[in-house]
Amino acid sequence: MHIAIIADDTKKEIMTEFCIAYCGILSKHSICATGITAKFISEATGLTIEKMLPGSQGGAEQITARIAYNEIDLLIFFRSTTDREAYHKNERDLLLMCDTYNIPVATNIATAEILVRGIDRGDLDWREIVNTRK
Repeated sequence: MHIAIIADDTKKEIMTEFCIAYCGILSKHSICATGITAKFISEATGLTIEKMLPGSQGGAEQITARIAYNEIDLLIFFRSTTDREAYHKNERDLLLMCDTYNIPVATNIATAEILVRGIDRGDLDWREIVNTRK
C-alpha cells in the first residue's frame, strides 16, 4: 500500500506519536509525507519516508496529483481545527480528489487507527484490484 501523510502544524506531534505507535504496520508499506511532517516521523520512527514539499509550498498539491494518478491508496491527514481558512481550497481539492478516486481518508487519530489496523488485517486489499500501477 502507498500511504500519504499530512499534518498541520498543530497536529505534527500527535501524528508523530501515532506513527510511533503503528510503526510496525507502517513499516510494511510505502509512505510519503509533506516536508516537516516527513522529517518528524522519520526521525522518531526510523521509517523510510518519501519527503514531499512542505504543505505551504505545494506538498498537499503533490499528494493531490498522486491521488489523481492512482499512486496513493490511503491518506492520513490530521487537519487543524482552529485555522480553518489558511488552506481551505487546498484541503477541499485534496478531499474531493480522494472522494473521486475512492481513497480512504482519516482526518483524525480515531479514524487513522481504524484504517491502519484495517490495512494490517487486509481490509483494504481491494485497492490492489483497482490499482493500475502494476
